[in-house]
Amino acid sequence: MKKKKILNLFIGSNNQGKIKEIRDLLPKRVQILTPKHFNLKSPKETGTTFIENSFLKAKFFSKRTKMICLADDSGLEIDSLNKLPGIYSARWGGKKSNFNLAIKKVYKELKKKNSNWYKIKQTARFVCALTIYWPNNKFINVIGEVEGNISKFKKGKKGFGYDPIFIPINKKNTFGQMKPKEKYKIDHRMKAFKKIRKFF
Repeated sequence: MKKKKILNLFIGSNNQGKIKEIRDLLPKRVQILTPKHFNLKSPKETGTTFIENSFLKAKFFSKRTKMICLADDSGLEIDSLNKLPGIYSARWGGKKSNFNLAIKKVYKELKKKNSNWYKIKQTARFVCALTIYWPNNKFINVIGEVEGNISKFKKGKKGFGYDPIFIPINKKNTFGQMKPKEKYKIDHRMKAFKKIRKFF
């Protein structure tokens, strides 16, 4: 694998929340481009795992732009729902990935399983797979996870996605209540990013 540090990077995502988080994790000197700059739509996520989908996106955007691409596939796994929504995390929000709808669906599914679901600790985790894909077809995949529980109510307006209903282990607040700096110290994206930091 190349030892040369990556200075120009394409982030293979149309999710503004993800782009902001990845931008915040990268060194300031790295120049970033996103699908917006090329008016590119994201490819269909046909993989069956987070790794497969992050690879698929990284390769797709790298081929289209001839750039080194970093793509993320991440989501929430809830144990009592057989690890759903999982890779369908964004899709639970409908065509526009509306996470208010997605969160309502989580609560609806938990209630379907057990009307007293909120009396039982609902263990869950956030998973993040990152792929860097180089134009010469080299690539690297990494994965990061953070364990936690589902909150009984939506709490906090920070973060994005399912952040308002996820309480990481040993914390009282949801990701939606945490300042970015606090969240980045422990979240799944940071854990995955630490494994590829050497390339930047």
